[in-house]
Amino acid sequence: MEQRITNGIYTGATGRSSLYDLSVPAAWRGALIVFVHGFMGFKDWGPWGLVSDFFVQRGFAFAKFNLSHNGGTIEDALDFPDLEAFAQNTYSKEVEDIACFVQHVKAMIQPKAIFTIGHSRGGGASLLYARDSPPNKVVLWAAISDIGMRFPKDAEHEKWEQEGVREVLNGRLRQYLPQNFSLYEDFKAHESRLHIQQAMESLRIPVLVIHGDQDSSVPIQEGISLATWSGTQLVVIEGGDHVFGGKHPWLAPALPEHLHLVCETTLRFLLA
Repeated sequence: MEQRITNGIYTGATGRSSLYDLSVPAAWRGALIVFVHGFMGFKDWGPWGLVSDFFVQRGFAFAKFNLSHNGGTIEDALDFPDLEAFAQNTYSKEVEDIACFVQHVKAMIQPKAIFTIGHSRGGGASLLYARDSPPNKVVLWAAISDIGMRFPKDAEHEKWEQEGVREVLNGRLRQYLPQNFSLYEDFKAHESRLHIQQAMESLRIPVLVIHGDQDSSVPIQEGISLATWSGTQLVVIEGGDHVFGGKHPWLAPALPEHLHLVCETTLRFLLA
């Protein structure tokens, strides 16, 4: 019988609780996939549930979770009501969240193999986690290749430093979310540990890099860089955008065409 946990609770960075889902098929292969969402993302976004179903139906356990400081709460995981937590988030906390969550799931089901799939900023965090705690394989979907380049420059950066906080727009909610300057300070304090290129080049495990050639959020050049650093060939989804055709909410019963192709490509890599 398939086992499912929906909106379970794990403890992440700074002891903050957050939600997760875990599905284990009746005919489980013993391998666990851990899915890491991106910036302003969450485990229940769009077709991520169908992504979980895709892999569970093919014998994998699948776990997806909310990063602890993504803005959601235990009571409301969709609409980012906790602006203070969002403001206090850092890249270091996201890497710590992955470590905490993997340990939480391992204690429950004791997988024989662990694979990570990271989307966008979650791809960068997955790589940084993998450097110190390598899973068996890493899959990157439209992943970022550099953290430092994502910070504001010049006058905008000075304004952020002086005021201590800036606002970023969440297009889905039409909501302005605060980011404390401590996000940048944490990056500078741990820059060597948050260097994605160095992490990628140090990995000795198989890596798959998938990117859409119409990605306007994370340009395909970043996917090219990641593939180059890992010594692998970039899988390009022609016509693919940043979310491979997905949107929130996703009401269709099947995966969008591009995302289905991404899942099929990922499946072949994980089974190889």
